[in-house]
Amino acid sequence: MWQRLAGFVLKFRLPLLLLLLVATGVMAYFASKVQMSYDYVATIPHDNPKFLEYQEFKKKFGGDGNMLVLGVQTDKFFQADFFRDYLQLNHDLKKINAVENILSVPLAINLVKNDSTQKLEAGLLFKDSSYTQPQIDSLAGVFRTLLFYRGLLYNPDSKAYMMAIYVNKDVFNSPKRTAVVAEITKLAKAFEDKHHTEVHLSGLPLIRTVMAVKVADELKLFLKISFLLTGLILFLFFRSFGAVLMSMVVVAIGVIWSVATIVLMGYKITLLTGLIPSLIVVIGIPNCVYFLSKYHTEYARHGNKTKALVRMIQRMGIVTLFTNLTAAIGFGVFCFTNSAILKEFGVVAGLNIMFIFLISFIFLPSVLSFLPPPKTKHINYLENGFLGKVLDFLTTLVFKYRKPVYFVTAALVIAALVGMGRLKSVGYMLDDIPKTDKLYTDLKFFEQNFKGVMPLEIAVDTKRKNGVVNLQTLNKLDELTKLIAEQPDFARPLSVVEGIKFAKQAYYNGDSSNYAVPNSFDLGFLAPYLRMKSANTASGSATTFSRLVASFMDSTKQVARVSVNMKDVGSQRLPVLMDSLEPKVTAIFDTAHYKVTFTGTSVIFQEGTRFIINGLTESILLAFVLIMVCMLYLFRSWRMLIISLIPNIIPLVVTAGVMGWVGVALKPSTVLVFSVALGIAIDVTIRFLVNFKQELPRHNLDISATVKQTIHETGLSIIYTSMILFAGFMIFSFSGFGGTKALGWLTSLTLVVAMITNLTILPALLLWMEKALLKKARKKELWKPLDEEEDIEMSKLGVDDTE
Repeated sequence: MWQRLAGFVLKFRLPLLLLLLVATGVMAYFASKVQMSYDYVATIPHDNPKFLEYQEFKKKFGGDGNMLVLGVQTDKFFQADFFRDYLQLNHDLKKINAVENILSVPLAINLVKNDSTQKLEAGLLFKDSSYTQPQIDSLAGVFRTLLFYRGLLYNPDSKAYMMAIYVNKDVFNSPKRTAVVAEITKLAKAFEDKHHTEVHLSGLPLIRTVMAVKVADELKLFLKISFLLTGLILFLFFRSFGAVLMSMVVVAIGVIWSVATIVLMGYKITLLTGLIPSLIVVIGIPNCVYFLSKYHTEYARHGNKTKALVRMIQRMGIVTLFTNLTAAIGFGVFCFTNSAILKEFGVVAGLNIMFIFLISFIFLPSVLSFLPPPKTKHINYLENGFLGKVLDFLTTLVFKYRKPVYFVTAALVIAALVGMGRLKSVGYMLDDIPKTDKLYTDLKFFEQNFKGVMPLEIAVDTKRKNGVVNLQTLNKLDELTKLIAEQPDFARPLSVVEGIKFAKQAYYNGDSSNYAVPNSFDLGFLAPYLRMKSANTASGSATTFSRLVASFMDSTKQVARVSVNMKDVGSQRLPVLMDSLEPKVTAIFDTAHYKVTFTGTSVIFQEGTRFIINGLTESILLAFVLIMVCMLYLFRSWRMLIISLIPNIIPLVVTAGVMGWVGVALKPSTVLVFSVALGIAIDVTIRFLVNFKQELPRHNLDISATVKQTIHETGLSIIYTSMILFAGFMIFSFSGFGGTKALGWLTSLTLVVAMITNLTILPALLLWMEKALLKKARKKELWKPLDEEEDIEMSKLGVDDTE
């Protein structure tokens, strides 16, 4: 079949090249339409109970995660010049289009009892920006008595102050959010420079925006570096600008097709799909190395360019097909998960790995057929002295020191298994951000001073209309608030009960000792005052405060919302915290009359992390099974299947062991390594064993001689491609994202170990099973005679054989 394909490609090379060029032009048009993803990509399926609870919560309350926070820590906050500029910063921020509301100290609302109207008048505490220092000090004293704001907008112990900026979610789910964040950051920076006080910014809108920008920047940077680096390595190998240019064109076409596929599938660039163009470069280059090295090897043997091209396609076509197929399986199995972000990555990566095979299969033979035969300097790398000595050393290990090789390998595997026992599974919201990054250090500022900014929502369903404003329910909500506030990882919750306690304090003329849930006696006097009136209608203060309180009940006042900011405790600790709270919450709200649901972005993230890790584990097992099927089909031998799997299991075990020893946790970004590495590492095995199978009849079924020949002939291209893959994946280790960095150095480690095991353990196992393999070889079960097919006249293939 492959001889016929070779003839077809060479006979119709011009039409095929034109077709490829037109298809690439169309793909380039679609690639130009690619967009960044600004939405939160769901990591759990839409029928998951946690996801359904979150959607139900959003229907009632409009969702969470739309608060951006700004914080300062200073003992001069209420000094006139600082306070006035901070107030001006509030006004400037409020002018930004996406900012809907701001809750901060200078914009704090106070409730004042008006006995004549029997109303609570809501108005700004700091009404004028031209207050003198004594006036500011006096009002600051009043502010400190308002317990509603303590722990919410300021920490009296650390003298830290926080501004809550509520942003429009539609704007922040669009490309406009980058400009909005830049404007907020610019204003904050100007204030910071003026007063020499560090301004901290955090919150999910900011985190997601900054990460999206970093993804876009890294995508461009890594793509450029991968092109330059692989091009340099190729030139060092082949010493030919033509070989480098052809390879670069192949991967450039592959990159265009990969970006176009993202658009055609209706996807956008995410943290994962943003890696695909660089991965296509890294995976596509070995295709070129395999084809070019085989072409040069064949031409060096007989000096016939056309025959060299035919045999290149014949020999390397099936090898490259299966190496790309197994790599595509390694990525493609993610599309069988129910995680949207993994499914997108798996579909696009799997398809484009097969596309890069098709592109290289058409482009390289067609272009090479138009070019003059390679010169001597272009094939000198086949006689590389240093690598020849390395291959001689490996051959000596395989033939003379097999037992020490087995012993060292066994010791390495045992150490790795011990390391695997130390593996932990945990994920954090800012897992992928370096600890020195301002995004991370600012988050820690808010965790230290305000116990975090990650949103957790608690929905309390009273199962009856107006059940929230029932005095019994209010007392239970207050009890829940106190329970959560006692936890070291949770900030003081905000709910409707806090607004009512604020109103009671105002009724008793601001006496902070009356900041409490009113009793039945209080309600008789307080009820008329709960219908608040604005002291300054133009200011909209009453509307702001009323809207704030009303946002913690649904329209029927049946469901109460309790909003909690919390630390980024990680996916391992969060369920423990939830489990410890559950019996205490049940003790407060009996299940017969109430239904309490924990939801919000924090819960969805924790559930998503668990779901992704489980999905990735299943994907690895599926990839393993599918690759086994491919290997069994390719070699038609259970012995060869076992021989092929052992050298690829060892690198995965070693990588897992290294992760355990160095403390790299199992999380979505690191579990991804195993499936990716398995799909790529198995390529080396296929390359070695197919060459072994093809060379066996040439050496009169002498397995020892064939193994020695395969190590020297195949080992050269294996080392070259492994070096390219190593360098290509190591690029990712310089990423600003921890997950991308882990993908880089862990995959590189796996591929290096796989190269070593496939050039030592694999041939050693072939020699160990020599008698059994020889028996199958004599029955022609292990090999298929190729010489007869190779000697088909070129004219029968429709190819001119003249040089």
